[in-house]
Amino acid sequence: MKRYPLSVLLCFSFMTTFTSNAKEWRVSSPDNRLSVTVNCGKVTTYEVEYGNKQIIEPSPISMTCSNGKVIGHNANVKKVTRKSANDILHPVIRQKSADIKDEYNSMELHAGDWSLEFRVYDDGFGYRFNTQFKDSINVLDEEATFRLAGYYETLFPEVKSLLTAQQPTFTPLKLSEIKTDQYCCTPLLMKGDDNIRVFISESDLDSYPGMFLRKQSEREFAGMFANVALEEKATPGRQIFPSKRANYIARTTGRRSFPWRAVIVADNDANLITNQLIYKLAPESKGDYSWVKPGKIAWDWYNDLMVTGVDFKSGINNETYEYFIDFASKYGLEYVVIDDGWSEEWDVTKTIPDIDIPRLVAYGKEKGVDLILWVSWAPFSKQLDKALAQFEKWGIKGIKMDFMNRDDQAMVDFYYDVARKAAAHKLLVDFHGAYKPTGWLRTFPNVLTSEGVAGLENHKWSSKVTPQHNLILPFTRMVAGPMDYTPGSMTNLHEKSHKVDYNHPASIGTRCHQLGMYVVYESPLQMLADSPTKYYREPECMEFLSQVPVVWDETKVIQAKIGEYTVIARRSGDTWYIGGMCGKEGKSFDIPLDFIEGNKTLTAWEDGVNVDRDANDFARRTKDVKAGDILTINMYSGGGYAAVIR
Repeated sequence: MKRYPLSVLLCFSFMTTFTSNAKEWRVSSPDNRLSVTVNCGKVTTYEVEYGNKQIIEPSPISMTCSNGKVIGHNANVKKVTRKSANDILHPVIRQKSADIKDEYNSMELHAGDWSLEFRVYDDGFGYRFNTQFKDSINVLDEEATFRLAGYYETLFPEVKSLLTAQQPTFTPLKLSEIKTDQYCCTPLLMKGDDNIRVFISESDLDSYPGMFLRKQSEREFAGMFANVALEEKATPGRQIFPSKRANYIARTTGRRSFPWRAVIVADNDANLITNQLIYKLAPESKGDYSWVKPGKIAWDWYNDLMVTGVDFKSGINNETYEYFIDFASKYGLEYVVIDDGWSEEWDVTKTIPDIDIPRLVAYGKEKGVDLILWVSWAPFSKQLDKALAQFEKWGIKGIKMDFMNRDDQAMVDFYYDVARKAAAHKLLVDFHGAYKPTGWLRTFPNVLTSEGVAGLENHKWSSKVTPQHNLILPFTRMVAGPMDYTPGSMTNLHEKSHKVDYNHPASIGTRCHQLGMYVVYESPLQMLADSPTKYYREPECMEFLSQVPVVWDETKVIQAKIGEYTVIARRSGDTWYIGGMCGKEGKSFDIPLDFIEGNKTLTAWEDGVNVDRDANDFARRTKDVKAGDILTINMYSGGGYAAVIR
């Protein structure tokens, strides 16, 4: 990522040596609405105000190390470094926008061989510990506390184990309804009675375990971290899980910065979708990533490689993947992913007899389509360098790595190792069975997307992914970074009539609910999950899916309410796209087209007149529009909307 300062760059630093007994320091956002007060004494606490209202009460933070240090206890602050910055970032991959405003005030409290750093933006803040110890240390524990100042409501992403793919559903619970010691993965979104939203996650998770949140007391969550794995054991299904753990959470160098504990603060739902705090806190990329090519992918696994009307037996074989490549070529899709089953179980450098990777790469090259290979992380980890070299030699353009299902220090280290080494071989990365993003897209622009979300594939075995769930994701999981939900179902049922069918899955919600996802959901590697045979039968839908971009120059949230509806307009070049989705209740909106210029043609895909009887029903309509016109959008229960304005 390149960094371009504004013509007016406000940046200053100063240090003050304290001779008094002052123990309290304060730093505020550039607009002065958000402020953090830090108190250092026997323990170190921070508290947060937003708009002159306390939202986080004094919350203790510390880190216990094996060298006898308890960072944050009995702190003797010797100097304070303050800085203000006003910058514009130009991301390599334009997830939400071509430009990102990076304006903040920071304060770092120096206490000898460690410091505590806060960075406060208008829409959130982060804090982290920095250490300057001479020798390596074990981090025995970290105290990361969030003591809410009111009785917040949550969308609680509960998990039952720290060995998890982090694909929760979200249960609406009041803080008082969450039992002590219940815990969840992050991010966690909460809403106060004053409508202030508080979103907790982390950024720059490097060589350190990921943070879960445990209910600790009436209005308090505490960070929870997996201990270091000392021994591991292979299990059926190409898995490796820890069989013995240490009594510490990280073994690390003594001179480093630890992950940011990130808190987003918003006074409306729309501002959650546009927030880019996690990205801004992450380190910039190093090296050349100009070769990274976002794009759409034809995917085989959701549809069980089910193609019909052909003269070959469909399955994991060359003929089926050539059919997928032909489809991708016809509609301008950049990639085809070859998912599970193409290689030997524990050797990802050797294919099964029915798959010839060089043949498929050559066929794809003729058609203008590149290939991405799925790998299970356990066998892949045993031959990482050999496999990446082989993939590059074959002409593969990316990997989809799966089944990690943990985020202890060793696994986080492995993610970073894969990202760096894949980049050296000019390979894209899609993490599945993955923890949430922590700023990967900024640090490693070749890591274009990740799972960590209960997405479309769940319809193969359950009915838990409802339109309401789909309308929670833009305000929770997606705020952390791009998500590989894998939309695109062409078999659509209403929630009341949904049936689970592993081999012939159907989505819950209307056809336009699925189309709207391609604008609402952010993923610079975006899947088309259904069978090419079904897409061939839907040329009007493919008209939209073939042209909708996966990266954006500008994003405007027009309507938004968590769990109920969202309408988003995004611009790519001179063309605007609108995506709408709604939950249990249908919605109608009159939207001023004040974001377009001049005279345009609008093509819309809308819930059809008979969509109440058949969720597949939609209508395609075209009309002329101009700046300032009012556009009426009607969405049925579980419905959606998609439009192109050019």
